[in-house]
Amino acid sequence: MAKTVEVKIKRQASTKDSPRWETFQLPYKDGGNVIALLMEIRRNPVTSDGKPTTTVVWDCSCLEEVCGACSMIINGDARQACSALVDALKHPITLEPLSKFPVIKDLMVDRIALFENLKKVKAWIPIDGTYPAGPGPRMAERDRSWAYDISRCMSCGCCMEACPKYNECSSFMGAAIIAQVRLFNTHPTGEMNKEERLDALMGPGGVAGCSNAQNCEKVCPKKLPLVKSIAEINRAINIHALKRLLFN
Repeated sequence: MAKTVEVKIKRQASTKDSPRWETFQLPYKDGGNVIALLMEIRRNPVTSDGKPTTTVVWDCSCLEEVCGACSMIINGDARQACSALVDALKHPITLEPLSKFPVIKDLMVDRIALFENLKKVKAWIPIDGTYPAGPGPRMAERDRSWAYDISRCMSCGCCMEACPKYNECSSFMGAAIIAQVRLFNTHPTGEMNKEERLDALMGPGGVAGCSNAQNCEKVCPKKLPLVKSIAEINRAINIHALKRLLFN
């Protein structure tokens, strides 16, 4: 008998619909990942009890853990489906959508809140393009090394999923947003908007909302220094607030 893989998927037709579970018995392929399993269901959408069903909806792009689009809960952990190898997972494999974002359909969620929060903290370097910018100023190696790590953030949402303070009852923006503030405030050009970013994190949803659970760093696919970044920004905010108090 050919080897198979049992996959249980939490499905939801839309944000307003109730979720349901469906089980699939799929052919085993050596070296396959979760995306390969979902593609097999797309090819033949039949449940383990032989009932035809609709194809499962999910999100993906790069298939090499760079874009962050295929985030989902796999066997209870928030992670990327493209890097989740079948051979390394406990069976049966359970797939669920991220719970901290609205479900669009099945395993696809709406992460717009994450990107709106990036806008709030101006997580970019404003260059108007009206003159040749050139190569830009150099960064000290002591800053460049950790800044490169943070620049690898995929905005995947895993840190938000694991954070107990990121929920519908809280306005906390999450570790990824705070880390991006640290990244752009350290950049020689981005530093000119440093105070605006710190002001944003002093308000609702800012650093004060962090409970120091440190779950964010544990689940981060890129192993970013999120806890240290939060601590550094917290320190910068205290200095910023003190300067405001003394000199304004």
